[in-house]
Amino acid sequence: MQTSPLVDIGINLAHDSYDHDRAEVVERAMAAGIARMVITGSSLESAARAIEICRRWPALMRATAGIHPHHAREFQNSELPRLRALLEDPLVTSAGECGLDYFRDFSPREDQRRVFAAQLELAAQLGKPVFLHQRDAHADFMEILVDYLPGLPRAVVHCFTGSAAELDAYLAHGLYIGITGWVCDERRGAAVRALIPRIPLARLMIETDGPYLMPRNLKPKPSHRRNEPMYLRSVFDLICELRPEPASDIAARMTSNALFFFELPSL
Repeated sequence: MQTSPLVDIGINLAHDSYDHDRAEVVERAMAAGIARMVITGSSLESAARAIEICRRWPALMRATAGIHPHHAREFQNSELPRLRALLEDPLVTSAGECGLDYFRDFSPREDQRRVFAAQLELAAQLGKPVFLHQRDAHADFMEILVDYLPGLPRAVVHCFTGSAAELDAYLAHGLYIGITGWVCDERRGAAVRALIPRIPLARLMIETDGPYLMPRNLKPKPSHRRNEPMYLRSVFDLICELRPEPASDIAARMTSNALFFFELPSL
């Protein structure tokens, strides 16, 4: 049976855990039917590495460039020109990963809000869609985001783990929703699993967020804990169990969503 192609919209392939076998990871992804990948840039350094990786596989990959809220304390406004230069690279088709994270609070919240707003402003100036992160910060996140949405072409809430009320707010504002292996966790993922049928197929995309969030429904279970794009199909399979549409329709629409959102090379 032919495997429907999928797109991994969020893979931290610049992470050092892939340094020893990155090419093999890419080969395994392609063999599993992962037709395109978006490499997440979550700091100036990782975004630069993401671009270099994309240059090695330009027909397969594009990158994001942004400052994750965990790194907000380190980012100074004087570095905005460097971030702009990264965003202007032809292989960078989205701004981010950016947003707010009040669960970890690795950066002071004032810094998180400052850096989030600065990135949204920059994305609007450059006409870039945004790849968003939000955890335990919904009210502040939306208060900042809604001011910039009219000037942004598209936005996706990456690694959605929120409530029904949060999902409704995102959809009401036209946001896309990214689902990860979190949904495969029989404990933590129960609430998100219940919401999967409520996400319009036209707004749904999937991602690994590797090397994090390895799907817990993998069989057989790997001896390691590093996630990688070839495991995206386990996320897809579970989504298909939770939705009424045929699997082929789900795959086709999620893939077309991703190709459009991230301006990826056509299949």
